[in-house]
Amino acid sequence: MTNTFSSFSLTTSWPVDFCAVAVINRRGETITHGDTAKTVRIASVSKLFTAWAAMIAVEDGTISLADPVGQEGCTVRHLLCHAGGYSFDGVNAITSPERKRIYSNTGIEMLAEHIAQRAEMPFDEYLHEAVCVPLNLTATVLEGSPAKDVRSNIADCALFTAELRRPTLLSRETVREITTAQFPNLEGVVPGLGRFDPCPWGLGPELRGTKAPHWTAPSNSGATWGHFGGTGTFLWVDPVADVACVMLANRDFTEWGMEYWPTFNEAVLHEASQR
Repeated sequence: MTNTFSSFSLTTSWPVDFCAVAVINRRGETITHGDTAKTVRIASVSKLFTAWAAMIAVEDGTISLADPVGQEGCTVRHLLCHAGGYSFDGVNAITSPERKRIYSNTGIEMLAEHIAQRAEMPFDEYLHEAVCVPLNLTATVLEGSPAKDVRSNIADCALFTAELRRPTLLSRETVREITTAQFPNLEGVVPGLGRFDPCPWGLGPELRGTKAPHWTAPSNSGATWGHFGGTGTFLWVDPVADVACVMLANRDFTEWGMEYWPTFNEAVLHEASQR
């Protein structure tokens, strides 16, 4: 289905050269807007793809959440939820695990390297075989850091979002753990958004919790989870409303995200919840 949400008209005022959107309403219908075939770097939304692949690796026994990786006391679990003590992009730990929620591309890269070593194949190949092939994501490819360098389009991201909303590659129990706050009392910073105490995070996705202001809709439930990317991309799933949305664009989040995204997401949530 294409161009059937009136809320999509809000994107005409956005200060971007390109945007495309897919919404999955409560009936499971996918509604798209924009060029569904154009590929872009999805930035930190890549972390959701990497996390899904990582949890597939956990389920198939390639790795364990308790595997030690990096500094003493740091495990796969810590790296997935940004509690490993590593800085945004530094290879040296800046604090011990479980002290603070320190958002870290390095931690996700360490995780991917651990999977590659255990699987005896490059992580981009593991991601392709574990996630892209079974979901028929024909345009999605990892071209660099597993924390930020997946390239994809809305057609593929809509299929991936449908998987997050109704998982087929992971068990219900695993997805419940993915979307449960890990070390829930940790304070931390969501880059470009601010400091929160607590700053809940799951095994890969950011959890909405009580964060305010937030990039999702003001009316999204506290159970909403997902991720946004610095290049102006986002993906969220609200299990209470049973609605999901993914958007790709090409302008840095800090230049426009909080001005436009919450209003747009509110309109999408309302419209998708009625259908």
